[in-house]
Order: sequence, then C-alpha cells, then structure tokens
Amino acid sequence: MNRVGRVQRTTKETSVLVEIDLDGTGKTDIATGVGFYDHMLDQLGRHGLFDLTVKTDGDLHIDSHHTIEDTALALGAAFKQALGDKVGIYRFGNCTVPLDESLAQVTVDLSGRPYLVHTEPEKMAPMIGEYDTTMTRHILESFVAQAQIALHVHVPYGRNAHHIVECQFKALARALRYASERDPRAAGILPSTKGAL
Repeated sequence: MNRVGRVQRTTKETSVLVEIDLDGTGKTDIATGVGFYDHMLDQLGRHGLFDLTVKTDGDLHIDSHHTIEDTALALGAAFKQALGDKVGIYRFGNCTVPLDESLAQVTVDLSGRPYLVHTEPEKMAPMIGEYDTTMTRHILESFVAQAQIALHVHVPYGRNAHHIVECQFKALARALRYASERDPRAAGILPSTKGAL
C-alpha cells in the first residue's frame, strides 16, 4: 500500500501544494520563496527519506509569515494522510543530532493527539536571511496541529542560529522516519492498547 499524502491549501494569502511519500528515497522539490525555509524542508525530506514536493505561492510582499505557516499546516495534513491507519508502524521515534556547536534532541509519538514541547537557546539571532527565527516554533506548532502527533524538541545549547534551527529539522526528519517506518514484528498490529490512534 502506498503511503502518500497530497494536500492543496488555498487562501487569500497563499496557495500551497504538498506531496509526501513516506517510503521514498529523500527526493525533494521545494519552492516556497523563502530560501532558508526551502533549505530546512529539503533537510526534512532528505534525512527522513521522504519524497517531498512543496510549492507555495504566498504574499511575500507583506512578509514570510503566512507562507511559512500555511506550508507547515499543509505539510502536517499531508503527513497525517500518508500515515493512513498507522497499522504496523513503530509509532515512537527519537533522534539526537549535532551540528557543530549545536545539539537537537527530538522525540515523537504518532499518537493522534497534537502536543508540542519546544525549547531552544535564548537570545538567538532574530533573522537568518529572510527567515524569522521565531517562526521555527510556529512551524512545529502548525505541523503538529495538522499531523496530530506529540512532538518534543529540545536544543540544550548552540550559538549559531543557522545551526540551531537546522539541527532541529534534521533530528525531526529522523525521528519521524523512525516512528513512521513499518515494524516487521508488528505487521497488521495497531501500536495502541486503546485500539485507536
């Protein structure tokens, strides 16, 4: 069974198309108009081994907020769609990723219940190119709300804002990959004592 999600989201502020294949090879085609965000979504696809297409046309003449937010919402919805009934998956995943002086620890539960815990170093540089660094938390909030997962992201230390954000996306990619992969010992089994996820 193909585990593919495809979501189109159109508002007065943005037009977004996201396609994701959870069993891909890490092939990406990303264009949001926000260079650093494209770089982060590329990390998500490549390190998660998800084939990921993202095409966003947003109101960048105002700022990047709507473009980034709506892309994250569509990505979360597409990820949830691709997961399907979740039968036979590992459900839980975690990964710790260093990037030079920065470290990100990410743990995920594909629980069906949206919840985010997010910490990163204070006094980060406010911008990376045209990317507002306060948007990282908002991206994760938006993704979690639509994907309906529990996500804990902790960056205990780091100096360079680029590194701090990038190691979060790399660790998220790996944690999502591990959680969504099929467990050969649990074929046909839903990983929940409640009988629902």
